[in-house]
Amino acid sequence: MDRTTSCHLFALSFDASRPASLARFWSGVLGWETVDEPHDGIALLPSDDTGFRLRFLPSQEEKVGQNRMHFDLTSTSLEDQRQTVERALGLGAQHIDIGQLPEEKHVVLADPEGNEFCVIEPGNNFLADCGFIGALACDGSQEVGYFWSEALGWPLVWDQDQETAIRSPHGGPKITWGGPPLLPRTGRDRLRFDLAPAVHGDREAEVDRLLSLGAKRIDTGQGETSGEITGEISGEITGDISGVAMADPDGNEFRVLTPR
Repeated sequence: MDRTTSCHLFALSFDASRPASLARFWSGVLGWETVDEPHDGIALLPSDDTGFRLRFLPSQEEKVGQNRMHFDLTSTSLEDQRQTVERALGLGAQHIDIGQLPEEKHVVLADPEGNEFCVIEPGNNFLADCGFIGALACDGSQEVGYFWSEALGWPLVWDQDQETAIRSPHGGPKITWGGPPLLPRTGRDRLRFDLAPAVHGDREAEVDRLLSLGAKRIDTGQGETSGEITGEISGEITGDISGVAMADPDGNEFRVLTPR
């Protein structure tokens, strides 16, 4: 693969009924700075090596079913894990049951809009060299792990028993896919990737490359979105952008952005 043509992960976007409120929650949990976006959106800028921002966009659609991706937050000690859980609960999170076993030591929570996340116990070897956001854990097939490895130019760091994981060469969280069985799809994805073409890249060329890897164009019923994104990551995208809605081989929605 010619990695000079690959895109990078610019943002993870959340649909939210109250974007500013949800951004405040995650800012409090992660300690990231907030910046305003147009159309009542808001973003958090990473203060570590995460490499992508979080965007919170207004949506009138209700959350239905379990999200197909969630954060795994790491802990350095049992006390650190307890403090993270208590901080999240104080900001509006709640304990939830998604079928975890009593002997499992991670804590499963949901943010104020019901988005699931886990606070992982200390000593997790898989996330040992990762930061506070240890992983973005996704429901997905081995095929989709291979797709995203090619799409982002991130090497596979795990590929066993149909479970896959990739990680940026620059560090930051792992993105993992747990393999079958997959969760049933219950509506539009509330968490989605926003991709940006490489510097001076062409959006349509990047879309064509992703199509050749197994992605599809989709119609979200909302058309292409556009608006000003304030700030930049690695100097690669800023200002007015628009996006092409696509889906990966598992049907997960994402968007390819265009610098203007």
